[in-house]
Amino acid sequence: MDEHPADTPMGAFVGRLLRFETTDGEEAEAQAWLREKFEEFGLDVYEWTADAETLASHTSFPDDPDVIDVTDRPSVAGVAEFGDPDAGPTLVLNGHTDVVPADTENWSSDPYEPVWSDGKRGAELTARGAADMKSGLSACVFAARDLLERDENGELDGANGRVVVEAVVGEEEGGIGAAAAALDNPYPFDRDAAIVAEPTELRCITATEGTVMKRLRVRGRAAHAATRWKGEDVLPHFERIRQAFFELETERGESVSHPLYEEYPIPWPVVVGIVRAGSWSSSVAGTLTAEWRFGVAPGETVEEVEAQYEERLAEVVAESDWLSEHPPSFERFTIQFEPAEIDADEPVVESLRAAMAETGHDDTDPTGATYGADSRHYVAAGIPTVVYGPGTVEQAHFPDETIPWGEVETAKETYVEAATRFLHTAGRKSE
Repeated sequence: MDEHPADTPMGAFVGRLLRFETTDGEEAEAQAWLREKFEEFGLDVYEWTADAETLASHTSFPDDPDVIDVTDRPSVAGVAEFGDPDAGPTLVLNGHTDVVPADTENWSSDPYEPVWSDGKRGAELTARGAADMKSGLSACVFAARDLLERDENGELDGANGRVVVEAVVGEEEGGIGAAAAALDNPYPFDRDAAIVAEPTELRCITATEGTVMKRLRVRGRAAHAATRWKGEDVLPHFERIRQAFFELETERGESVSHPLYEEYPIPWPVVVGIVRAGSWSSSVAGTLTAEWRFGVAPGETVEEVEAQYEERLAEVVAESDWLSEHPPSFERFTIQFEPAEIDADEPVVESLRAAMAETGHDDTDPTGATYGADSRHYVAAGIPTVVYGPGTVEQAHFPDETIPWGEVETAKETYVEAATRFLHTAGRKSE
């Protein structure tokens, strides 16, 4: 009888990692455990903590360092060296350990107690972080272990270089650990390329979308429900703004084209995720706050797209006497994601695609993703980075978050093959 995935070394590793509730800056215990495991696996360990002042100067993060939580949030990495490490390239396999909070009322089980089940495609694993992205990170860890074993068995003859497995913190908050690593190299060697193990359904992602986050505040005038006509209901004003923004979304979908995004019905999506209006059920709603996410195409800047939506808001305001006299505020908040893209002929992409063909992928063509990832920080630092990992983003941040275990195993084998090819064939950037 075949061994159940939960009883395999990688399955047990993932199961333990999923039990850490790594939300809201609570990664430290998991990071300490990972550091111990990296040392146990024979990897050279590095650790760094982001500096809030430095991040505050980065366009992704708020300008106020006091609102960037970096305390007791170390990122850790394990490094495997092969042949003459300095004579070959360095490949980073990156994953994040933080997860978004779980609304336990919508879960069928404890989000932090992994549940194994049999699905249509074999064994499946359910827990917060199963898809986003502790399984992908674990596949990176065990790829490095397999590479070390191959090296010991003489199967990597001629390979020179390093493979770095990074477990970073704060990805859901803009990429705290990855941004720090990109801005200030924590290693005594250069990095030549990276693979970020976000859930891509085992597809090769060479472009990620950016986002700009804006908070809209609209003022009306409250009044008693019995004299509603004395007030100024804020909701019709908001509806006109909402309609104008979605009309611009449609226009941008038709005018801003990119070959890697042709499959998406809405390539640069707009979402109003939070709306709060009024203060009392028996009063006319006199205030409204709405928080928006606007998609930014590769090749655009956050500032360019932000300006387009600000201009469209100004047009709505100009058409309304009330809004002209009581102009809404429309300010950035939280984190911003810059778009990122690399060429398909980068050595890391060629190595990954060849590995995907070797491990049985039907489709190895590069494509784009409508979400942002830590890859953007490395691309901005001049490190070509591709996104590839098990699971689907449709399960990310979702109740009963689930991943097919077969995809995790396939991803691990693909990382091994991609790294092997990269170590043998990729030249150093400095050459």
